[in-house]
Amino acid sequence: MAYKVFIPTPLRPSVDNQSTVDIDGSTVGEVLSNLTSQYSELKKHLYTEEGHLRSFVNVYLNDDDIRYLDKEQTSLKPGDTISIVPSVAGGIGTASVAEPDTMPTLSNLEVQRYSRHLIMPEVGMDGQRKLKAARVLCVGVGGLGSPVAMYLAAAGVGTLGLVDFDVVDYSNLQRQILHGTSDVGRSKLQSARDRLEVLNPEITIETHEAALSSANALDLFKSYDIILDGTDNFPTRYLVNDACVLLGKPNAYGSIFRFEGQASVFGMPNGPCYRCLYPEPPPPGLIPSCAEGGVLGVLPGIIGTIQATEAIKLIIGVGEPLVGRFLIYDALRMKFRELKLRKDPNCKLCGTNPSITQLIDYEQFCGITQEEPLTETSDFEITVEDLKKKVDTSDDFFLLDVREPQEYQICAISGSTLIPLGELPNRLGELEGQSNLIVHCRSGVRSAKAVTLLRESGFSNAKNLKGGILAWIDQIDPSLPKY
Repeated sequence: MAYKVFIPTPLRPSVDNQSTVDIDGSTVGEVLSNLTSQYSELKKHLYTEEGHLRSFVNVYLNDDDIRYLDKEQTSLKPGDTISIVPSVAGGIGTASVAEPDTMPTLSNLEVQRYSRHLIMPEVGMDGQRKLKAARVLCVGVGGLGSPVAMYLAAAGVGTLGLVDFDVVDYSNLQRQILHGTSDVGRSKLQSARDRLEVLNPEITIETHEAALSSANALDLFKSYDIILDGTDNFPTRYLVNDACVLLGKPNAYGSIFRFEGQASVFGMPNGPCYRCLYPEPPPPGLIPSCAEGGVLGVLPGIIGTIQATEAIKLIIGVGEPLVGRFLIYDALRMKFRELKLRKDPNCKLCGTNPSITQLIDYEQFCGITQEEPLTETSDFEITVEDLKKKVDTSDDFFLLDVREPQEYQICAISGSTLIPLGELPNRLGELEGQSNLIVHCRSGVRSAKAVTLLRESGFSNAKNLKGGILAWIDQIDPSLPKY
């Protein structure tokens, strides 16, 4: 009997870009085995060389994690669905805020501003005073941080902390609604502060212009009641999670990629943490960033608004927060799915016998080193200046572009040939006879993978264009549009 398997966005290229596939089997393991037999490229993403499911990949039968059923031996019945959930980054719970007798009062102007809250019995004067007393930290003021900060500011969260160290770029404006065209080149923190102070001058904005690290995270987090994770990379996601658990702070989590978003609340008492869901991160480069894979502009608005909602519920102490629940949103199909999460008693951070008792080196934990593979050998890469010399002298070389077709339409280096990275293993024959290959992508990440593949396939002189087409635009041809 065939069962529907939900494929997450990052893995869809391995299954002909399908969001679901129907696969036969009597157990979860049989379905997965048949799935990877039919789509062989998927196997390396799901299984280790020893044949075990990877720790950063979770498999759900309906809404239940198979780790808490019979694992891969779990039997199937008609109507069952299977969801593959890789890392991308109940009951009533409350955050630790001021006691009623010490909470601030509301001015007449604030009563008018928050009147639609005050007439709701779930909020009322006490709830709004809790919001005014609350201190919430937004880690990142980009795609997710923009709607989070704006809605928390509008709701009357008394002190809103912002952590970021980036500047506003034109490519941000499609989704980072805190910032406008006139803010390009400005500090994101200053831009965010200006926008939020206009939105609600009654609140306090605290800015922390720094890269979050193991050295400063605990000090930054300790004075706030709730942490909202608006980050876009795995080292920082694990750092935020670990710091929250060690300090006993709720972590309102959100993640976005292309048309898919995720949300949950980690770090609550008796609830799971991010490590319970994903004990280990995926290998570097397996899950592309939004800069490489793209993101629908409105998606962070939806997920960020969910994060803000969860924070408000935790502060006021109403409703059922996303503790022990993992929300997945598919914008293309306009569907939400909810999966159960359990606290892992063997979790290295929040389990019965934790082995992680302090913050660690998260770059190293996620397999990211200071010395990138590109610089290990001098013949692995070529600079844009050297490529320009080859162009000017009509040197014999083949320029291979491994981006996606939609990226090629935006801009391209003259004379380049497009073969997307995902298609490259099956199209190596088109490169026969090319002894001087120069490979590029947007920034040099995907093309480095391509060069490794090409060299392993006998193209020993293949080289990666350092910095990709972005470096070419910056240093050689500024007439091309950046993205």
